[in-house]
Amino acid sequence: MAMADHSAIEWTEATWNPTTGCDRISTGCDNCYALTLAKRLKAMGSAKYQNDGDPRTSGPGFAVTVHPDAVRLPLRWQQPRMVFVNSMSDLFHARVPTSFIHEVFDVMAATPQHTYQILTKRAARLAKVAHLFDWPANVWMGVSVEDAGQLARLDHLRQVPAAVRFVSAEPLLGPLPTIDLTGMHWVIVGGESGPSARPMAPDWARTVRDRCAEDGVPFFFKQWGGRTPKAGGRTLDGRIWGQMPVTDRVSVGV
Repeated sequence: MAMADHSAIEWTEATWNPTTGCDRISTGCDNCYALTLAKRLKAMGSAKYQNDGDPRTSGPGFAVTVHPDAVRLPLRWQQPRMVFVNSMSDLFHARVPTSFIHEVFDVMAATPQHTYQILTKRAARLAKVAHLFDWPANVWMGVSVEDAGQLARLDHLRQVPAAVRFVSAEPLLGPLPTIDLTGMHWVIVGGESGPSARPMAPDWARTVRDRCAEDGVPFFFKQWGGRTPKAGGRTLDGRIWGQMPVTDRVSVGV
């Protein structure tokens, strides 16, 4: 699970997990897929998922853990890839040392053939420490915004000098009628999946799509969600929306 080629996530190609584990901090975390997967991996004996998190916010195998042996793995990949960083964690969690984040950024800078997509819910810490790192052109930075109560995360993201700043409205749990996309380069929308998936109203997705069209921001509709990620398909109003940021680095097929 340190690095997986051919990711099933529609907007990326591979995953890289130099850290694993996290803690739930908002409603978008309630049915966290990574927490459930970590419990399964612990039971299977996976070495990277043996540290248990606080049962109030985390779970078996899901304590925040850094993996120094995984940091340099991208150096082995010669063919360019779109890489989702920490699909099983949050790089800007308070328990991830700044020095370790530096190591991750050093590897990303040393592998310009790859494009890295980082996603966080810890937008306040991101903004606080962003000036400590060099931001190479192959690093995209995003924040998760599941409902209107989390729109302030965009204000923090606007302070980050990433070449591409993006929004992941997944799982989208409420309308975002006042979303301000100033300074954003990409928006992803998706419904929740899993046995306890909360439904996404079509108009919530349409509102974000229409705001993207007004502001000229690429829009990517990932899924409707349901019991499984593919259950509801990914067609919105009769078409698949697979727009990507305007950059010569993009290689994901949609």
